[in-house]
Amino acid sequence: MTAPGVTGAPVPFGARLAAAMDEHGPLCVGIDPHASLLRAWDLTDDADGLREFSLRVMDALGGQVAAFKPQAAFFERHGSRGLAVLEEVIAAARAAGTLTIVDAKRGDIGSTMGAYADAFLADGSPLAGDALTVSPYLGFGSLDPAVELAAATGRGLFVLCLTSNKEGFEVQHARTTAGPADAGDAAGATVAALMAARAAVLNAGAEPLGSVGLVVGATIGDAVAATGTDLVAVNGPLLAPGVGAQGAGERELATTFGSARRNVLASSSRAVLAAGPAPDALLTAAAAAAREARGALRG
Repeated sequence: MTAPGVTGAPVPFGARLAAAMDEHGPLCVGIDPHASLLRAWDLTDDADGLREFSLRVMDALGGQVAAFKPQAAFFERHGSRGLAVLEEVIAAARAAGTLTIVDAKRGDIGSTMGAYADAFLADGSPLAGDALTVSPYLGFGSLDPAVELAAATGRGLFVLCLTSNKEGFEVQHARTTAGPADAGDAAGATVAALMAARAAVLNAGAEPLGSVGLVVGATIGDAVAATGTDLVAVNGPLLAPGVGAQGAGERELATTFGSARRNVLASSSRAVLAAGPAPDALLTAAAAAAREARGALRG
């Protein structure tokens, strides 16, 4: 992760992701080993089946897509052996030269958030990929330990902002009585808009992309406009779950992301993984999804 010719200087995640998206297309393949998927692949719903499933995906798609996004919960449900598989997945992705976004959605305060940051963002930690999803709903400032460690190690964060679950609006669309002075926000801004504004401050001046991104569901319709969330100003990557099997196509992506589309990393899991377990079928499905994402987001 160090810059060429610069000893010890990490290349920021945003720059590495932008290069990967240019090379492979703006597609992130989610690794979500649901029990139903394990059964569909004729694998056992245990740590052995989990390992076989995950490493087959790595073997088929490593070096062929911009990023992988293993969902930590599907590994954690198998206990310590499942976490050991997650460590293997992260190591395999690194060996293949593919970025890994660990989808753990961690969020806490003080030393607890610091411990999460050490687990998922510190050099030498077997659970540290290239980026981590985090939840800001104890206050954006609660993420400071993760923000600081990610910057120091050249890793990235994806902050939950506008999600597609029907309960999300209860918090994300709520309006505040006052915005944070350092972000220049006026009273009455929505929570989602404030999250985006805070990310924009952290990404100011970064090229080609900052390393603090947002999670913005691809199927949220006009929620970006309705909440006054400025995705262009974020100057960071926008991780967009919901592409493909969940129904978001070119029109939906245009509605949601508008002129920020070039910064979107489309996340697809079921549309790709359902094509397995044959490696050629997985690669064909991923290539098709990447072409569709490139056409919709960069056409």
